[in-house]
Amino acid sequence: MGYKAVKVLKILELSRATYYYNISNQNKEIKHNGGRPIPGYSYNKDGKKICDEQIKEFIFEIIETEGAFYGYYKITKVLRRKYQLIINKKKIYRLCKELGVLRPQRIIRPKGLKKIAVNREITGPNTLWEVDIKYGYIHSEDRFFYILSYIDVYDRVIVDSHIGLSCTAADAVITLKRALLRRKVYGNEKKLVIRSDNGPQFKSVLFEDNCIKLGVEHERIPCKTPNKNAHIEAYHRILEDECLANYEFNTFAEAYETVSEFIKFYNNTRIHGSIDYLTPNEYHNLVKSGKAKQQIIKIWKTKNELGIKNFVQY
Repeated sequence: MGYKAVKVLKILELSRATYYYNISNQNKEIKHNGGRPIPGYSYNKDGKKICDEQIKEFIFEIIETEGAFYGYYKITKVLRRKYQLIINKKKIYRLCKELGVLRPQRIIRPKGLKKIAVNREITGPNTLWEVDIKYGYIHSEDRFFYILSYIDVYDRVIVDSHIGLSCTAADAVITLKRALLRRKVYGNEKKLVIRSDNGPQFKSVLFEDNCIKLGVEHERIPCKTPNKNAHIEAYHRILEDECLANYEFNTFAEAYETVSEFIKFYNNTRIHGSIDYLTPNEYHNLVKSGKAKQQIIKIWKTKNELGIKNFVQY
C-alpha cells in the first residue's frame, strides 16, 4: 500500500502545485493559440513578482484554512487582501482549473413562465377566483394576523379563507384545496383560473406546482395594478370598514372568532348591488338552479389602462 501524495510531497519538500500541475499536463501537448503569452507571474502591491506556482500554493493554503467552500471569485478577494496581490479573477479561475479545485457550478432551477392576467368574460361561477391577503392587528399583543381569502368573481362568495398568525405558501395551498372541495370542482374539463398578485406565497414553486396538480390555472396580475384584482380588493375594503376597524382585538382567538363570523355574515346576510341585491350564497344557489338573471362580467382594458368594465358595486 502506497503513501498519500501529501505525505510524500512533504518529505521531498516538493510543491504540491508543481506535482498536480505536472500530473494534469504530462500527456498534453502545449499549444499556443496565437494570443498574448501567459507571463507566469503576477505582481503584489510592492511591485514584487510572484510566480504562478507560489500563487497556487497560496490558493491551497486558503482552501485548507478558511476557504473550503470558496469559489474562485472569493479566493481572488482573499489573495488580494491577505497576500496583497494585484490579480484578476480570470487568472484565478485558470489557476484553480489547472489545480482541479474549482467549485461545481450551482444548478439553477429555471423559473416557470409567469402567466400574466388577461382580459376575460366571466359568465358563471367557478370560472375565475381572485385571492389576496389582508392584515389585521392584535393590539394587546402588538402583532399582526393574516386573512387569506378566495373570492368567486361571478357570485362574490368568499369560497374559503385562512386566518392565522402566519401565512405561507402551504397555507395558500391548503385553503385552495378546501375551496375546491367545497365547490366540487376537482378535475373539471373547464379549468378554473386563480388570479393573484405577486406576493411571495403565490410566486412560490410550492403554490405553482400544486396549481398544476390540482388542475387549475394560475395567473398573476402585473405589478402595481391592483384594479386587475378589483373584486378581492373591494372585499378587503368591506372587511376593513365593517369589521377590522370596529374592534380592538386583545387575543388572536378573539380576532379569529370575529373575522370568521363576519365572513359568514358577508356570504349569507349582506346584500350586494352587483348581484341584484342578493347575498352571495343566495345568488350562487339561484345560478346553480338556473333561476338567476344571466350576467357577463368583463374584465378588460379601459381608458385608465387596466381595469374592470363592469365595476364592482356594493
